[in-house]
Amino acid sequence: MTRQVVVIPDLHGRPDLLDAALAQYPEAYFVSLGDAIDRGPRSMKVVEKLLALKKEGRATLLMGNHELMAASGLRWYRQYLGTHDMGDYRRAIEGFRSWMRAGGETVRSELGGLTLEQFPPMLEEYLQDLGRVVYVTEDGEVHDQPPATPSVLIAHASPPVRHQQYPDAMTAALWLRPFEGPFPMPDGVVYSVHGHTPVPVPARMGRHLYIDMGAYETGRLALAEIRGGSQPKITVLCGRGKPSLGSKYPRFGEPVSVQAVDLPGSPPR
Repeated sequence: MTRQVVVIPDLHGRPDLLDAALAQYPEAYFVSLGDAIDRGPRSMKVVEKLLALKKEGRATLLMGNHELMAASGLRWYRQYLGTHDMGDYRRAIEGFRSWMRAGGETVRSELGGLTLEQFPPMLEEYLQDLGRVVYVTEDGEVHDQPPATPSVLIAHASPPVRHQQYPDAMTAALWLRPFEGPFPMPDGVVYSVHGHTPVPVPARMGRHLYIDMGAYETGRLALAEIRGGSQPKITVLCGRGKPSLGSKYPRFGEPVSVQAVDLPGSPPR
C-alpha cells in the first residue's frame, strides 16, 4: 500500500485515546467508524479533533448510530423552521429525546445544557457530512463505491444489506448486529471492518471483523491497520479505564491476534 490506513472504532467521548492513536500512527490516514460521541466524558473534544483531521486531509469520518440519532432531531427541527409544521416539530422533539436517552445526555452535561434551538455549531458541522460505507483499496485510497479492484469494506455496524427492520441498506449498515449475519458483500470485497457491537477481544465472523472494545469504559481501543488483501494488523491501546468491564460483552466468532500497547496511567493487564 502506498498509504497507511488505520480504522478507529467507537471512541464515545475519549479524546485521550484518539490522541494516543495519532501518536501510535503519526503518518497514517484514519477512517473513523462513528459513535465518536455520547457516553464518554468529552465528546466535543473528540469532534473537534476529528474535524481537524478531516480538514487536514488525514481522515474519513463515518456515521454511527449515535450520530444518526443526534442528527435526526436536528434535521426535523431545521425543517420545522422552514415549514412551521407542528408535525415536524413533534418529530424533532421525539428524535432529540431519543438521543438523550441513548447517550446524548452526556453531551448535554458536558456542555452545561443543550437544546435544538441552541445546537452547538461545531457538533452540527460534524453531523452534516458523515459517510456511511467506504472501500479501501490496496493503494490506500478510500472509495465511496465498490471499486473495480479488490477492497476492504468499512462501515459502522455491517455491510449495507436490505433487512426487514431496515429496508434502507445504508441505514442497516449502522444498526445490524453480528448474530444477524454473516452478510453478503459486493464483488471484490476481501473482508469488512466494523464497530458498534462491543467485544472482549477483536473477533472475526466469516469475513467480517469486529473491533469495538468499549473504549469509553474499558480504556481499550483497537486499531485496525488495513494491509491490502491480507488480514489487518490489530493494535490495542490500553489506557485509563476498567478493562474488567469487557467481560460482559458477548463472545462470538474467532478471536484474532492483537498487539497490546500500554499507555501511561493504564491499569495492569
